[in-house]
Amino acid sequence: MKKVSIIDVAKAAGVSVSTVSLVLRQKGKISAQTIEKVHHVIAELGYVHNVAAANLRANTSNLIGLILHDFSDTFTLKVTTSIVQSLEQQGYMVFLAQPTDEGERLEQCLLSFSRQGVAGVIYLTANTRRQTLPAAIRDCPLPLVTVAQTPYDASVDLVMRDNRQAGALATRFLIERGHRNIAYIGGEAGCRMREQRLAGYRATLEQYGLPWRAEFAPACEEETDAARLATRRLLESNNKITALLCHSSHAIIGCLSGIQQVGRTVGKDVFLTQQVSLIGFEDMLQINLSSPSFTYVSSASEETGRQAAALILNKIKQPQMPPQRITLSGELVMRESG
Repeated sequence: MKKVSIIDVAKAAGVSVSTVSLVLRQKGKISAQTIEKVHHVIAELGYVHNVAAANLRANTSNLIGLILHDFSDTFTLKVTTSIVQSLEQQGYMVFLAQPTDEGERLEQCLLSFSRQGVAGVIYLTANTRRQTLPAAIRDCPLPLVTVAQTPYDASVDLVMRDNRQAGALATRFLIERGHRNIAYIGGEAGCRMREQRLAGYRATLEQYGLPWRAEFAPACEEETDAARLATRRLLESNNKITALLCHSSHAIIGCLSGIQQVGRTVGKDVFLTQQVSLIGFEDMLQINLSSPSFTYVSSASEETGRQAAALILNKIKQPQMPPQRITLSGELVMRESG
């Protein structure tokens, strides 16, 4: 059977080859009626558009490389989904890579992307300790956007969450509900996301005339039992604490266990001294299957993905555009635990 060509489509639709090409590339000012007619003929004839060949002829690409390191992180998964959906809506395809280190493997990944002819790269990092980007990312010759949970000391295009705002928002909410003894559980020492949230937490306490107490913000390893022990010790030595900010999903689960072990319950009534309010910093669906459901400050992950997709497309179209830094604030989602 003869392969259907773009010329066959043009003849059957009664339009020029260039018009069919514009319809396929979603370019130009083509009437809705003509677009519908061309797509109808394409479906009727079974024409398959060779995107790679078209890109080669036009010296363009509809491929975007996406690099990430940690599939287990909820924020990363949601951002990845949002990026892929946003780019697909614009006619782009995503090449996904997960290098095992930030040195040689990362360099090989970028080299492979370059050979595949990607138009740009999105680097999604979950590292919350380092302040500088890997050398391979800083020196990447392709249009590149970084998505991170903490800021970086580099003049790069960056989309990130506002952790200080999240800490302040959660603390303000609790204070305005009557809480005066609020603690922060979780996050390892040296975690910049923890430090930024604590900065917002501390600034809000001071704003309301409440003291900052370092012992109310114990750091611990990112695992459930460490958070349980930290919560139990804190509540045993400070029985006036009525609310906890939980750094992560591990912290929330550990806090639940620690609260129960000291004979208290999770709730939002500050006047019932046995109750402890809990607030997290992202929607963790696996936890919210239980009761009570958890109040949290959203991570703005879907919007982060949309912004990253829009930014990389702008960088591709305008390579000389100055670096952009987009900081996204979370919103408080009130449920039963706060």
